[in-house]
Amino acid sequence: MSGHSKFANIKHKKEKNDAAKGKIFTIIGREIAVAVKEGGPDPSNNFKLAQVIAKAKSNNMPNDTIERGIKKAAGEDGSVNYEYITYEGYGPNGIAIIVNTLTDNKNRTAANVRSAFTKGQGNVGTPGCVSYMFDKKGQIIIDKEECDMDADELMMIALDGGAEDFNEEEDSFEILTDPDELETVRKALEDAGVAYISADVNMIPQNYVELTDENAIKCLQRTLDLLDEDDDVQAVYHNWDE
Repeated sequence: MSGHSKFANIKHKKEKNDAAKGKIFTIIGREIAVAVKEGGPDPSNNFKLAQVIAKAKSNNMPNDTIERGIKKAAGEDGSVNYEYITYEGYGPNGIAIIVNTLTDNKNRTAANVRSAFTKGQGNVGTPGCVSYMFDKKGQIIIDKEECDMDADELMMIALDGGAEDFNEEEDSFEILTDPDELETVRKALEDAGVAYISADVNMIPQNYVELTDENAIKCLQRTLDLLDEDDDVQAVYHNWDE
């Protein structure tokens, strides 16, 4: 086990997620629409949809809301076309930032993302300018307060299920997988009765950067807040050591 992951203060993140549940449901709803359009409405034959449903459940989206989203997407016949677009750039002091978006208006999204970077004294770069500093991994986060197992028992379940790495932090556990194995490991944990906060494919920084300048921290937080408020933004990854 190692301690390289930076996802401390799980309680704070949970409270923030609860406050932003409407945004999360909007994000997942769009992902359901894209997954259904690409692979059909049956999750047993649509791996991507199965992953989105698992994500929805981990965020406490009601089953009837999930089912309505699938039925709506199946009946839309392509009336709404969402497109995945990724932006990469730099915040203050060269902090690397990756922004994943899902939009039906790429001009609007591009303008909003660039504005968020600019207002935080950063700038959008070219594709690939910072992504080489991250590893794409399946990531499962478990709150220690909600897990009755000890670390060794949980680690064995995860590794036996196909996980690549297991990390313990002060208030949580992190399980890393190959992106293609995320669903298999998630299912193994679910079958063992393990509750998790999140299970998703994320970009994990290879190294983290500390900021000590108060103005730089303020500017970076402004960029992150503006991106978080944008409904087109699905996820934001950075290598700031918070």
